[in-house]
Amino acid sequence: MRFRATLILLLALAFTRANPASTEPFFAPFVSPDAMAAFDTRNAGRNTRARTYMVAAANPLAVEAGTAILARGGTAADAMVAVQAVLGLVEPQSSGLGGGAFLIWYDAQTGTVTTLDGRETAPLAVTPRLFQTPNGEPLGFFDAVVGGRSVGVPATPHLMAAAHARWGRAQWDTLFERAITLADGGFAISPRLADMIAFDRERLATQPATAAYFLTSDGQPRAVGSTLRNPAYAETLRALARDGADVFARGPIAEAIVAAVQGAPTPGLLAPVDLAIYRVKERAAVCVPYRGHRVCGMGPPSSGGLTVGQILGLLEPFDLAALGPDSPDAWRLFGDASRLAFADRGRYMADSDFVPVPQEALLAPDYLRSRASLLATDRALTVAPVGQPGWDHSRADDESIELPSTSHISIVDSYGNALSMTTTVENIFGSRLLAAGFILNNELTDFSFRTHRNGIPIANSVAPGKRPRSSMSPTIVLRDGRPILVIGSPGGSRIIGYVAKTIVAHLDWGLGVQAAIDLPHLSNRFGTYEVEEATAAEALIPALTDLGYETAVRTLTSGLHGISITGDGLLGGADPRREGIALGD
Repeated sequence: MRFRATLILLLALAFTRANPASTEPFFAPFVSPDAMAAFDTRNAGRNTRARTYMVAAANPLAVEAGTAILARGGTAADAMVAVQAVLGLVEPQSSGLGGGAFLIWYDAQTGTVTTLDGRETAPLAVTPRLFQTPNGEPLGFFDAVVGGRSVGVPATPHLMAAAHARWGRAQWDTLFERAITLADGGFAISPRLADMIAFDRERLATQPATAAYFLTSDGQPRAVGSTLRNPAYAETLRALARDGADVFARGPIAEAIVAAVQGAPTPGLLAPVDLAIYRVKERAAVCVPYRGHRVCGMGPPSSGGLTVGQILGLLEPFDLAALGPDSPDAWRLFGDASRLAFADRGRYMADSDFVPVPQEALLAPDYLRSRASLLATDRALTVAPVGQPGWDHSRADDESIELPSTSHISIVDSYGNALSMTTTVENIFGSRLLAAGFILNNELTDFSFRTHRNGIPIANSVAPGKRPRSSMSPTIVLRDGRPILVIGSPGGSRIIGYVAKTIVAHLDWGLGVQAAIDLPHLSNRFGTYEVEEATAAEALIPALTDLGYETAVRTLTSGLHGISITGDGLLGGADPRREGIALGD
């Protein structure tokens, strides 16, 4: 087995050097033979099997850290802390201590579903014109992103601590050991991280501390397989392990965050008081019926639970199982259901602590049946109108930009608990600012840059203390009160479609979790039907065109990670479009 694993690693390195855009694994010498076998299983399109516990996440080093905690009797909450601590080191382009997350928890003892909102908040000093020019026009996206202006209050450490306090069994300070070891000793830069550094080199180079970490002394991107050490991150983790998440509210780490934001070439408004007052919030889960199941997601400020719920509710009257995954009509129904749901999303969804959101009305059976009647045709919708869910609050359509990055973690522990958590710094490498060894988010650019359209207010406009709307859609699907699927993905606003597609593939088309994840993407949010390039989905383009759609072939890089819970154990799936694996006992 040892010889086989070594051979696989050498072949992977050779393949990566010959194919720089490849996302095949290269994590030598840190990844175990079991993890390499999980890559083999994933790439062969087969489910990973386990008996009682499993982790599925975007990097094998993080997955191994989490499974080690589960093997010692830890809970899914314990394992999540270990996984996130490693992800923030080895996948800093996607998530980390300087970002935020949404978490859904199924408690096996009580049978309840709980959601925790660890979304970042806007500083108290922001004004409605945060992302506008002196003339009141929206800034260019990257003019807003890069630097301190875009940074919201880092929330992930608070969410980690809140979940552990509620559901953890392991000693808190033991959950960071693997991440500290990797930060001190170094880890091999993976192909995806190397690709992201190369892709974003010019923006990374504008921030001296970030450039010194990710680029060589002559300004070149650090190469695949080279060792990256982060002693500052190790020290931050030691402080977090010793003193808890309060180190992000006050003290040297908090001071480093504020200094990075306020000292950036484009300074931001984040202040010590913003860090000190941050709180994780428990929210009511958004649960919708679908094919005899209960699909539970995250409510506002996420649009994920509501929009996934609307898509499924609109599809409920139609026999997708009979149509099958190769049917153009099945994808017509899916695409136009998505367009209708996104129309409502742009008008009504935002942080419900600040603006009224008609959650119950948007998911009401009569409302969804009325909207679904628009799909009872044999052609693509000419337009996808915004619905009228009995709502008297006038709102204008949002126009925020949400580009893909982010990461997702699915965990089931030996006690029967299940955790689904989507975690992010928003754009690739967030604001491009580095503080105390970790990347700071650019979450504030998830707000609409405009506050009004034609004098009508936009729900997702920026305000002090407000949380920007998100598309993150961590989801747990239950049947008869017990979880049968834990799923989620990165991908910007396409997250919603990725998750909905995987649920449909699993429940309607009977695909195993890995096959459901592997199924090519077809995404329609705003009218253009995006078709995943270099996949069998391209064969559907002529039929979609005949149905009346404009199509575009795109790279649709999801990062779906899921676990199916059966009477015979656990089946895991990891997205071959990224570097993750599923691993268990």
